[in-house]
Amino acid sequence: MGDSVTAAGSGPAGAGERERHAAWLELFFDLVFVAVAAQLAHGLHGDPEVGDFALFLALYFPAWWTWINVTAAMNVVERDSPRRRLLVLWAMLCLAAMAAALPGAVGDRAPAYALGFAGARLALMGLWWPATAFPEPHRLPKWRPLTYCLAAAALWSVSAFVPSPWCYVVWAVLITAEMPLLMGRSSGGGLLSRLHTGHLVERVGLVVIIVLGEAVLGLVTSTDHHWAGSSGLTAVLGFVLIAALWWSYFDFGSAAAERALHSVRGSAYRLARDTTGFLYFFVTAAVIAMAAGLATAVEEAHHAHLATGALWALAGGQALYHAAHAAIALRVGRPPGSVAVWTVPGVGVPLLIVLLLGHVLAPWAVVLLLVAEAVAHLLYADAVARRRRAAGLL
Repeated sequence: MGDSVTAAGSGPAGAGERERHAAWLELFFDLVFVAVAAQLAHGLHGDPEVGDFALFLALYFPAWWTWINVTAAMNVVERDSPRRRLLVLWAMLCLAAMAAALPGAVGDRAPAYALGFAGARLALMGLWWPATAFPEPHRLPKWRPLTYCLAAAALWSVSAFVPSPWCYVVWAVLITAEMPLLMGRSSGGGLLSRLHTGHLVERVGLVVIIVLGEAVLGLVTSTDHHWAGSSGLTAVLGFVLIAALWWSYFDFGSAAAERALHSVRGSAYRLARDTTGFLYFFVTAAVIAMAAGLATAVEEAHHAHLATGALWALAGGQALYHAAHAAIALRVGRPPGSVAVWTVPGVGVPLLIVLLLGHVLAPWAVVLLLVAEAVAHLLYADAVARRRRAAGLL
């Protein structure tokens, strides 16, 4: 919705923002994202090819876009009512339908996927509409929900009846056509003054927890199906890898994002849009890919080495994870030199494993090297934070 649909953050970014946390309704809504992550990770099990990765990203984006838009509406339009609860539950049902359709979204389930996305847009129409009656200067122009939500719902509904493969072309066009609405001029006034940065950071962090949880679940399930010493060792190493990513994200990445959003004066929307709307898509996609790769590593722990597709899902996912965080750090204004210090090894080591070492190392050894990189990254971030605190910069 132009200046407001993907923004979610704080009141005027900075002083005076009251503390706000996710509501029970939002936490219940998040449960359906567990199913989305599980379905997507399952699609990357084994030895995925380039087309499988492209399909994964293409199908994940509408599901992510649904979640981030519902989160934005809940962030800005805070009024709780039975009407709003029913709308969020309807959006949850639509996202569940999209999750169920994911395995056959390029096939006979394409209409269900399109109609699920269309139904979620109708829910967004209802969630945003109360903002059109807000007193000035917070009022949302009516044309925004009418175009971004209602018109989009109608077009996605029509796409359900377009035969394959043309329906996928229509989907790509519809997603691309939304971008001008999101890239439009923004200011610090109007509806944007209602943004809550703390709530936004918390909500994105909860999705990171969900996708990390999918990785843990994949380890447990794969170990259960392949009960052997090599599988157990690989699973333990995989858990250490996930724990290191969790530790570094919630001790350093999440806190830095919140400080950056709080420090912005008058343009919080643009920063929130670029980081949470777009870049965190790649952060969460990377963890989902890693979850699939870790599950495959456990399942194939007795093999001499991992297949190329599994290597790209696991190690390539870790490289993408660090690259996305580097892009976020640059977007919030961190000096390129300080970002490069951890980005180069964070991206380079996993890619080195894929290109040179993965085909000669056992699965457990691949995971061990990735653990070493993740733990080194964590220790470096901790050392930098200690120095900044000692210098009074944190």
